[in-house]
Amino acid sequence: MTEIATGLPLPSDAPSTTPAGLQQARALTRRRALAAGLNLVSLAAVIWGATQVFGAGGWSATDVVILVCIAVGAPWTLMGAWNAVIGLWLLHGARDGLARAAPHLDVDPDQPIRLRTAVAMTIRNEAPDRALARLAEIRRSLDLTGEGHAYDLFVLSDTTDPEIAAAEEAAMARWRPRLGNAVYRRRSRNDAWKAGNIRDFLRRWGKDYDLFLPLDSDSLMAGEAIVRMTRILQSHPRIGILQSLVVGTPSASAFARIFQFGMRHGMRSFTIGAAWWHGDCGPFWGHNALVRVAPFRAKCAMPRLPGKPPLGGWILSHDQVEAALMRRAGYEVRVIPVEGPSWEDNPPTLLDFTRRDLRWCQGNMQYLKLLALPGLKPMSRFQIFAAIMMYFGAPAWMLMTLAAAAKIVLGEANDVNLAFGLAMFLVMFAMSLVPKVAGWIDVALTPGAIRAYGGAPRFLAGALIETVFSILLAPAAALRVTIFLIGLALGRTVTWNGQERDVHALTLADAVRGLWPQTLFGAGLTALIAASVPGALPWAAPVLAGLTLAIPFALLTASPAVGRALARAGLCAVPEETSRPDTLRALSDAGPSESPRPAVAAA
Repeated sequence: MTEIATGLPLPSDAPSTTPAGLQQARALTRRRALAAGLNLVSLAAVIWGATQVFGAGGWSATDVVILVCIAVGAPWTLMGAWNAVIGLWLLHGARDGLARAAPHLDVDPDQPIRLRTAVAMTIRNEAPDRALARLAEIRRSLDLTGEGHAYDLFVLSDTTDPEIAAAEEAAMARWRPRLGNAVYRRRSRNDAWKAGNIRDFLRRWGKDYDLFLPLDSDSLMAGEAIVRMTRILQSHPRIGILQSLVVGTPSASAFARIFQFGMRHGMRSFTIGAAWWHGDCGPFWGHNALVRVAPFRAKCAMPRLPGKPPLGGWILSHDQVEAALMRRAGYEVRVIPVEGPSWEDNPPTLLDFTRRDLRWCQGNMQYLKLLALPGLKPMSRFQIFAAIMMYFGAPAWMLMTLAAAAKIVLGEANDVNLAFGLAMFLVMFAMSLVPKVAGWIDVALTPGAIRAYGGAPRFLAGALIETVFSILLAPAAALRVTIFLIGLALGRTVTWNGQERDVHALTLADAVRGLWPQTLFGAGLTALIAASVPGALPWAAPVLAGLTLAIPFALLTASPAVGRALARAGLCAVPEETSRPDTLRALSDAGPSESPRPAVAAA
């Protein structure tokens, strides 16, 4: 292993800089203090405003519950808003905004590749042809850069379904001419889920490589992006993880295309704003990232938590903990906060979206047992805490809704300062929209961006559709998380299984089975408010509609016909749909999948 791969000794002035020498530690501390100050002052203002609304006629039990729920749920809305504002300033107000947020990007673009990298795709009970088509395109794209010799491919299977396992072997044989010398390995024991799959790979093959690139079965990256990331890690031996900004692949699913349309322009300012103050403690999303093998093998093994599932045992959400452990080991974790040719598929239906979200939720709740890990950097500890608390935001808003309904039933509504309450509602609603608005402004100010989204009329129509979509999605998803967290407390658990990624319609039976609680809860609240305070219905309409209409919303957004209609009209398209990159074009020419449909566990 070369010296550059294992990491150079820290420079003599290490205490004054980040480990890679990219930033002054004091300057980064000042940024974090500013971000904390902005968020804490905003939170204090929100809580003060809530006391003026609900304490006007004295404090009841429901008032206290509402105030506590606001204190739990509001911080993450506010943090998202401030990240977007900071990011928008860096993108369009600061002369060198990208360099301030991502100083690691400035490297020699022509340096030869000296490090060996393993490109490792993990799969579990998923359609193998679909996954291998992406890996084959990565192989082709890497070879076109002229640096393909430095990269080897691995397919790391955790499949337990015998039919899909046989399909994987047959698919490997079919794709072998395009995969070259790719190694296929299937574990007989699936200890520690995906983290254990990667750990097993590193034990067997890690010593032969300087870096590895973990990929999910829906991951796709252009060779030029991978080579660029390799050059960054070559130039900065103390960067341990480099995360690319992953964007959604063009999709024919109405749900996926609307969701990723909003994510695409909204995440740009948000991510660069977060990178500005997170600095050397950046995010790791577990895939489409380049990882330095030596410190990851030595210092980033995931612990098995004491106790039984759902909160004990192997950790489902491994990535944020691995990032914290990498930073504890003395290596930076950095993100590329601007789009590049790095893609993933988004869930095609509301039920698939919430199923994935519940797995993440359970994994993040397991972090409760990791908050006291010794030696973590304060920023890393905060990120673990924030990952937990963001999932408590959903039940906080739902409990607040119930408490507000209880005030109506108990006849306490007259004790509320309604005028001030309306102002507070509008302020919080506006804060929740800040990342979207920042994204719209960013697109408007970026040369050629409006055209990349199909022109101003299509972009504006898409923004309107996506805003309504988000308003309807949020309460339905929040209630499902709330019910799931109650189940976790009672010992209910989910497993890590195959994910549905192809476009498919939902049956009415599936939609009813998955979303009847939202419909019942929403209908009950609507009837209660209509009977008690009908004047409040317009203000409660976003939440009530998202709950009551959850079933038709899920059916409509899963409909292949609706997806085709949006595609024909060019609505909610991402830039790669209007100007298709070579990597995506080559993938679409690879042909249909011959694989069996993956087994998806119900949540």
